[in-house]
Formats: sequence, C-alpha cells, structure tokens
Amino acid sequence: MSISGQPALLVLADGTAYRGLSFGAPGTTIGEVVFNTGMTGYQEVLTDPSYSGQIVTFTYPELGNTGVNPEDEESNQPHIKGVIARNICPRPSNWRSTQSLSEYLIKHKIPGIYGIDTRALTRKIRTVGAMNGAISTEILSPNELLEQVQSAPSMAGLNLVQKVTTKEVYEWSETTNSHWEFNPSVSGNTEENFTVVAIDFGVKKNILRRLASYGCRVVVVPANTPAAEILKHNPDGIFLSNGPGDPSAVTEGIETTKELLKSSKPVFGICMGHQVLGLALGAETFKLKFGHRGLNHPAGLQQQVEITSQNHGFAIKADSLVPEVEITHLNLNDRTVAGLRHKSLPLFSVQYHPEASPGPHDADYLFERFVQAMEDSRKATAKI
Repeated sequence: MSISGQPALLVLADGTAYRGLSFGAPGTTIGEVVFNTGMTGYQEVLTDPSYSGQIVTFTYPELGNTGVNPEDEESNQPHIKGVIARNICPRPSNWRSTQSLSEYLIKHKIPGIYGIDTRALTRKIRTVGAMNGAISTEILSPNELLEQVQSAPSMAGLNLVQKVTTKEVYEWSETTNSHWEFNPSVSGNTEENFTVVAIDFGVKKNILRRLASYGCRVVVVPANTPAAEILKHNPDGIFLSNGPGDPSAVTEGIETTKELLKSSKPVFGICMGHQVLGLALGAETFKLKFGHRGLNHPAGLQQQVEITSQNHGFAIKADSLVPEVEITHLNLNDRTVAGLRHKSLPLFSVQYHPEASPGPHDADYLFERFVQAMEDSRKATAKI
C-alpha cells in the first residue's frame, strides 16, 4: 500500500498549520504552496518542470486511483517539492498503471500529506495569496517548522530555469501516439517540413510531440544557448518553451530572444516562453496573487472562447506592451493577458498550454498557425 499513516505537518509562511498523515517519502520539504483544480492528470502535474520549487495542493478530493505509468510523464522525473491531498487511493485500478502514486513519490523522495481540508487550504490561498510552506514528518512543532519556512527564498525573483533545462542539445522526433491523436489532419504525418529550435526553459514532452506531429524537425537547446549558436541550426522557426520561476529573472533567455528577433524568423512562445517574448519586446511582468493552474480556464477576446489548460504564477502587464504588440487573448476569469502577437513580425505567444495533455484541445490550432508562419516566411525569403 505504501501509505505509512505517519503523522505529518503542513505549515504556511503566515503560521497557519495543518495536521495530516504522510504518504510518499518521509522527511521535510519546503516550497511555494499552490493549488491545481484539474480533475485528472496528476502525474502530468508532478512531472511538469513548470512546477519546480512548488508544493501542489490538488483540489480534486482523491488522488491515486489510476496509479502512474511511464507513458504519461511530461519529463524524465517529477519536479514538484511536495503533494497535498484530501484522500489517497492506496491501490490503483487502471490497466495502464505500473505503480501506485505513493510508491512513485517514495522512489523520487517526494513527501506528501493527506487527510487535511484542501478546500479550506485552497480558499486561504485564494484569499491571502500563494506563499511558501513546508511538509514534514520529522518536525511536528508548528513553530519550529515555521522557522525553516521563513528562511526560504520567495518565488518572486527566483530563476529556476537552470535547474530544469537540458544540459545538451538533442533532436526530438516522436509524434503524438496514434491512439491519442485527436486531429485527423495531422494523424500519420511523418514528413519533416520545417526545422524548429526549441529553447528549453522546462519544456514538456507533449509540446515537443505536437510540434513533431505538425511536421517539424525539433532541435532542443539549453536555455543559456547564445543566439548565434541557435541560428547555426538554420531554423525555420524558434519555439520558446514553458518553464518555472520568475520570468524576469531569466535574463539570459530574454537577451537571447532579443537577438533572435533581429533575424525576423517566426517565434512561438508558450507560458514562460510567452512571458520571455513579452519581456524581450519591452513589456513587464508581475506575480499573480495565486496563479492559474487547472484545465478549464476560459481565454479569448472577441466572439470566441477557448477552454484552456494553464499553469503559471506570473503574467504580462497589459499597459506595458509597446504599440507594435497587440493582445490576442485574455484570461476571462481575471482579464490578465493570455496571448499576444506582433503586428508586423511573425511573433506570437500564449500564456496557456495548447498541447493540453490531459485537457481541452481548443487551442491546438496554434501549432498549425506556427507552421503556417514558417511556410509564409520561407516563401517570402525565396522571393528575395
């Protein structure tokens, strides 16, 4: 069963304490406590590099029913600091499961706490804002654990990209599995028509699969790769990936993007990549009170609404955008910027995840738009 039932303690930076039971690895972990409202996809959340440095509260009332399996990982390992749940299913029941959630967390030395009122915790985060916290099976004194929490750095100003980016350049060719392919127009597409260099700020595997499914040869490079090295790959387009931490602290990525914009090559950014593109274009970012993390966030501007998967704690300041850049999407819950594009250059980005695995596929057309931009750019270059 791998659930110890050992007492565990969660303490937030404001001193609020929650007592529960341990599942996963024993020990103490500190991170920013956030919440995710998705009703499915907990394994994808655990392995999404954008969650690096965070302890995730799942609002769905029970975790672990479907276990875990190697196919659903968004990266090579989990990146979260800890897990908070209401109930845990110790014995998964799913034909794809190879391991229970608790066993998986123990293997990767990630603590979890369950048996607490996650609804009350979520309401608190929504009211007060995301803040640092700690889970411990070793320190059961709230005051003692609070001292450790208060010594941890804030997420604002924190550059976590270097912890999750690839160390070496590699090529990605795997497409979306035919069993899961939802777009008949790209099903079975094996022809590589365009070369895309993906700057890895913490990229998810399913983003790379969508690019490959749309006929892209994908070259993934570390986040600190200079623009000159990127251009040596002779890319048709540049992709800026998702990633963790404060985007304004990713100074190398911002400077590299500024240099790449001079090449006039098409650029597509997702999440952290959206923010980095905005910063490279002269905009500013700010930390959201509690962020957007879930599978059903409405985004749009006029006439049409997309239901989107989102995972981010920062956003672009709308009034900091230069006149050459226009807003294409707003998060319709709080009216923050969810998409932008340059009025004359082939540059665009979104604050959400159009690959959405799991999640809605409303925004998958954005990959097609990126391919079309590369095709238009190639034709324009051929005429010169």
